[in-house]
Amino acid sequence: MKARFAFLAVAAALVAGMAAPAVSRAQELVVDVNKGAVAPLPIAVPNFSGATRGGDIAQVITGNLERSGLFAPVAPSRFPAQNLDVNIQPVFENWKGVGAQALINGQVTVESDGRLRVDFRLWDVYAQQQLLGLQFSAPAENWRRIAHKISDAVYERLTGEKGYFDTRVVFVAESGSKLNRIKRLAIMDQDGANPNYLTDGSYIVMTPRFSSNSQEITYMALRPTGSSLYLFNLETGRQETLGRFPGMVFAPRFSPDGTKVAFSVERAGNSDIYVMDLRSRQSTRITTDPSIDTSPSFSPDGTKIVFNSDRGGAPQLYIMNADGSGARRISYGGGRYTTPVWSPRGDFIAFTKQGGGFSIGVMRPDGSDERILTSSSLEEGPTWAPNGRVIMFFRENGGGAKLWTVDITGRILRPAPYPGSGSDPAWSPLLD
Repeated sequence: MKARFAFLAVAAALVAGMAAPAVSRAQELVVDVNKGAVAPLPIAVPNFSGATRGGDIAQVITGNLERSGLFAPVAPSRFPAQNLDVNIQPVFENWKGVGAQALINGQVTVESDGRLRVDFRLWDVYAQQQLLGLQFSAPAENWRRIAHKISDAVYERLTGEKGYFDTRVVFVAESGSKLNRIKRLAIMDQDGANPNYLTDGSYIVMTPRFSSNSQEITYMALRPTGSSLYLFNLETGRQETLGRFPGMVFAPRFSPDGTKVAFSVERAGNSDIYVMDLRSRQSTRITTDPSIDTSPSFSPDGTKIVFNSDRGGAPQLYIMNADGSGARRISYGGGRYTTPVWSPRGDFIAFTKQGGGFSIGVMRPDGSDERILTSSSLEEGPTWAPNGRVIMFFRENGGGAKLWTVDITGRILRPAPYPGSGSDPAWSPLLD
């Protein structure tokens, strides 16, 4: 499965021969994501002009921005025009009249070699000025990725935060009855498109995780003969085991540089954390406490690991140096803390908390500022979007496990756009 594609992005500072006027940051249209409550910004995304895919690209951009919870797309039925000429300044009064504060228009051109070139502009309707102009070029079959890249560019320009739309999610796709559950390794675009099953369901898969370059996945395979850890290369489709370990092996996760995998090994009721160097395939045991130590997750700089341990009597969160030294407890609230995962920005650790139900929460690496983002009868398995502002997790109900997202304020809670049952999600970094 090919994951890397050639893209060309070109800044476009001029429209119809006119430079966008320079204005101070205070005058510009901005979505402040750090406010306690943010009213979604009304934005219009009419169909892009051109011979092909203009409507499809606009629809994907609209869906991305709407699901972020920060934008309120204007209904197409209210648009004063469609297929706007990208080289002509829009009639702003017409768009102001339908309530749009921002406007995206674009044009799709098929090059002589069959590639698509997409030019787009982002406009501040009330200030009547261009905020952004870019051109993307890619093979025609990658039109969705162009739409995701445009979404990322618009999101970043209006919020000041990196986007997260040109990404994928690996997860466990579930089907069948509870007594005969089939669990397959699956992957999809973050918006639910292009789902693909990577294993055949003849064995159970659990806890898939991406490498830092988005090209490899590590996961646990559970068979009647025992458990194994695997690497799956998405470019080549090659799978290989990380070796055999006495006892149950589980919860693998890559180091930030992709050269190591941390995981747990259970023997005779005791679980410890190991780290394997993927170049030498040598493993080092880094915890030796007579308790259950599991769910390791590296800090973004690779120097520390957060993990879950019951060494204090109940599952709590601890941080240690990457070599296992200096372990210290960081969670002290009531309940059981599990499945910690460090934010890509390093500012928060997400976790599952159990106590009168299940919750997804975050806390600072020193244990401060603990906040519960969402709760239900059963939810767990948080994973971070690469910009560190959105978390995906899975929630169980009578209809099976479903994927959900929540932002770090807890205000924006949405079902993820995958129609089937799914669990154990892992969000990729931004694609190349």
